[in-house]
Amino acid sequence: MVYLAVIMQIRKLTAASRARFIKLGALGWAVFCLLATACIPTAMPAPSPTPTLAPATQSPTPTIVWFPPTPTPTPFASPTSLPPTPEQRPGIGDVMFIDNFARADGWMLVEKDCGSARLGKNELTIAISKQRVYIFSLRQELQLTNFYAEITANPSLCRGLDEYGLLMRVMSPGDYYRFSVSCDGQVRLDRIFQSQASSPQPWLLSGSIPIGGPSTSRLGVWAVGPEMRFFINGEFQFSIKDGAIPVGTLGVFARSASDEALTVNFLDLTVWEVNP
Repeated sequence: MVYLAVIMQIRKLTAASRARFIKLGALGWAVFCLLATACIPTAMPAPSPTPTLAPATQSPTPTIVWFPPTPTPTPFASPTSLPPTPEQRPGIGDVMFIDNFARADGWMLVEKDCGSARLGKNELTIAISKQRVYIFSLRQELQLTNFYAEITANPSLCRGLDEYGLLMRVMSPGDYYRFSVSCDGQVRLDRIFQSQASSPQPWLLSGSIPIGGPSTSRLGVWAVGPEMRFFINGEFQFSIKDGAIPVGTLGVFARSASDEALTVNFLDLTVWEVNP
């Protein structure tokens, strides 16, 4: 409707007036377009894409070396010469005799209520059933001066200060030496001289003796003149110089320290000559 009213008004104007009106309208339209263009917001620049961070490259999992190589140690300088190990059993010669405990007439046997010393199959067994009982057995018809002897002792029931071992240079029941091994791993040497007891070597802890029983130990004695050296399983224990009893036979013994049973088997006695 507004548009028709404007057309009717233009028709009533004169030609000159219409021309001026048309110019003014064109100018207005130009101004309108300029203003309209100035008010239209310019296009916003496209937002820059947010850079996508590449995932950090992960270090590979280290391989565990379960058995790393061991660096070769630098060897220590060794002395140019070492003192020689002294021979603890010098001069051992030929075998004098071997006793496998097969003959009953070779040993003094014992049979008592508190214990016994009996021959079995190639062994001599000392069995004790009461506390503080001492039983021994001697090899008959044997006199030794310089010698090296070994015997195997096999305790089957043994504990604490129960002891067993080898008798040497036995001249009489009141004159001999006694090499003792305890069931808790100690050694000692007793001397019974003129029925008086002493200990040239008191109890000494040894790492060569198996504890308790059943176990096996090889007892050795090297005797030359007044010097005696003692061994267990080939390992040197101690030495004693005592010339009170120079000669005698061999024997074995066991002694109980508690009221528990004690049983020791002896076997494989070998005696060698020794040339001083």
